[in-house]
Amino acid sequence: MAKITREDALEYHRLKGKPGKVAIVPTKPMDTQRDLSLAYSPGVAEPVLEIEKNPEDAYEYTSKGNLVAVVSNGTAILGLGDRGALASKPVMEGKGVLFKKFADVDVFDIEVNSHDPDEIIKVVAAISPTFGGINLEDIKAPECFYIEEELKKMLDIPVFHDDQHGTAIISSAGLASALEIVGKKHEDIRLVISGAGASAISCAELAISWGVKRENIMLVDTKGVVYKGRTVGMNKYKDRLAVDDKGHRTLADAVKDSDVFYGLSVANVLTPEMVKSMASDPIIFAMANPDPEIRPELAKEARQDVIIATGRSDYPNQVNNVLGFPFIFRGALDVRAKAINEEMKFAASKALAALTKEDVPDSVLRAYGADSMKFGREYIIPKPLDPRVLLWEAPAVAEMAMKTGVARKPIDIEEYREQLRYRQGKGEQVRHFFQNKARASGGKKRVAFAEGEEPKVIRAAFQLKEEGIASPILIGRPEVIQKRIAELGLPCCPDIVDPATFARIDEYAQAYHDIRARKGVSLAIAANRIRQVNIFGSMMVKMGDADAFISGLTYEYPDVIRPALRIHHTATGAARAAGVYIMIVDDRVYLFTDATVNIDPSAEDLSEIATLAADFAKQLEIEPRVAFLSFSNFGSTPHPLSEKVQKAVALTKARRPDLVVDGEMQADTAVVNEIADERYPFSKVRDANVLVFPSLESANIAYKLLARLGNAKAIGPILLGMGAPVHVLQTGDDVNAIVQIASVAVMDAMNRGK
Repeated sequence: MAKITREDALEYHRLKGKPGKVAIVPTKPMDTQRDLSLAYSPGVAEPVLEIEKNPEDAYEYTSKGNLVAVVSNGTAILGLGDRGALASKPVMEGKGVLFKKFADVDVFDIEVNSHDPDEIIKVVAAISPTFGGINLEDIKAPECFYIEEELKKMLDIPVFHDDQHGTAIISSAGLASALEIVGKKHEDIRLVISGAGASAISCAELAISWGVKRENIMLVDTKGVVYKGRTVGMNKYKDRLAVDDKGHRTLADAVKDSDVFYGLSVANVLTPEMVKSMASDPIIFAMANPDPEIRPELAKEARQDVIIATGRSDYPNQVNNVLGFPFIFRGALDVRAKAINEEMKFAASKALAALTKEDVPDSVLRAYGADSMKFGREYIIPKPLDPRVLLWEAPAVAEMAMKTGVARKPIDIEEYREQLRYRQGKGEQVRHFFQNKARASGGKKRVAFAEGEEPKVIRAAFQLKEEGIASPILIGRPEVIQKRIAELGLPCCPDIVDPATFARIDEYAQAYHDIRARKGVSLAIAANRIRQVNIFGSMMVKMGDADAFISGLTYEYPDVIRPALRIHHTATGAARAAGVYIMIVDDRVYLFTDATVNIDPSAEDLSEIATLAADFAKQLEIEPRVAFLSFSNFGSTPHPLSEKVQKAVALTKARRPDLVVDGEMQADTAVVNEIADERYPFSKVRDANVLVFPSLESANIAYKLLARLGNAKAIGPILLGMGAPVHVLQTGDDVNAIVQIASVAVMDAMNRGK
């Protein structure tokens, strides 16, 4: 990561847009006098009266259920110490941004100008009706313990001091992974903690929940080992972890022969000599920021068998609290929890540990500039930018809240996971629509992949099988595929078919010859060509050994579609195949066609392409509104090109009177209602969602520009009108895209079965 300068940080906070990092945005329309009357007087009176009768209705009629207060007095700001309440505001705003970015939780930051813990308690208690939860932040120990404890007693909403519990939750997940890697158990290890503040105490307590024995934890502060009978620098929180020990007094004494070191103190306190004195396969969490207790390169120089994590993003195994608080509050808020208890924290930690063992999405690899990540010494904790954390951690917290009786709103966990996916945007909704439709097949549809030796395809195949979407078949050399499966750390094994040793290859060759005999393909030529994967894969569908075939990750588009059309032709009643892209712009879904197959379609071709796309929209449960695009609006520019589109519109209206169709029209007329309302009120199409382009050239340019410059999400290409479920990947597609196309292929096979 490039170094961030002082000027960079100040410019980011001051000059880009409005000062600061947060703003308030209305969630309801405010465009008319009626809107204003509903939002304020007199409409606001009705929810006021309902909430007076039943306070729980505040969750129904206000933002309380998705609003968290981030509260600080600025006495322990990051690594900067006591800088005052006002100086803590940039940090608290930053916390709010992370809540919103990662879990769609709204935040008001509250800076309380007081060092008196009782006054802070009084302030927070007084404002608590506004919020669904309280996140305490950057308040020094031991006051933070007292403030949290008292507020928990007083309030019926979650109160969570992230400095304590966040680090504990993330580090405990990492420790569970590291212990599994080195073959040790929680109950057998000796843990040394450098530091005795809020996070150190919480880390120790959660480690105990995981199974570490209290007597095997040694706390070391600035005065040395915390032991029974010590009187200097003690408090009741340290007393709980004081050891009955007379032989260890310094950090060096404590670290010798220990299995695990937790650093929650200051830079460079752990020396290479101390690391050398630790037990075999030492595990080090050096979490001081910005400089750790020991730099990873020094630790690895001292011990090659070390596993090390830090709080920094420029080293592997970052212990980052953003993996915790947004998702913990998300789960707690969504069941209207009265508290965040120890069981919920433990559930969050277990969910993170379990997620670490899952295959890492390509989007995460790209975000961190990595070629691969897999469970091991350099990957013991999920990455903060992994979108799956929301889907694993929040449900675990919500479920535990229900099990332990602190939830006021019971929910169905599987439905909840779907709701969380929808929070991640319209693109995720469409992707999971495909996958859920495909799952209805029970995972029995066999999908053959031409590029079965490619790591991305192998990873996608495992995801398809694990999630019950399809039964994948990898075409390729078994020894190569099995080696790559082992390298990826995946469990063995999907079905593998090698054309070179396939038992029915002669039968396939004869069948291919029968199809192409009158196109100059002799039996000898057929026997030679049949081992080409794009012919072999299509023939697998033809011969009933697969339900769908997918190729294109490493092949050009024509190399896949031409053999498929020669073998399967087009679907019954279809003269043309076409390609459609699903384009997602904010919360709106459009179908762009044809961007992949027909270079210069005739009017008849355009009409057929439009009906194929409209019928596909219905499969997506989208009511199609079809606009035929041109440079002309309803005859405004007479020209053979615009006249071709006019003819296509007339043909489509005659053939499919059930569809809402119009054109020719310019692109903005199709998607901006005001233009049609003002200039072309006779047009039946408003808010068009199926856009039929007059040529492949225009469609291809449009979808690529929109994807690159307009930040639209493109899903596709999806082939329509094919004689069999054959679908094409784009060169370089990531694993998610491969899974999407495979889900579409399964849907295609299911629809043909009907």
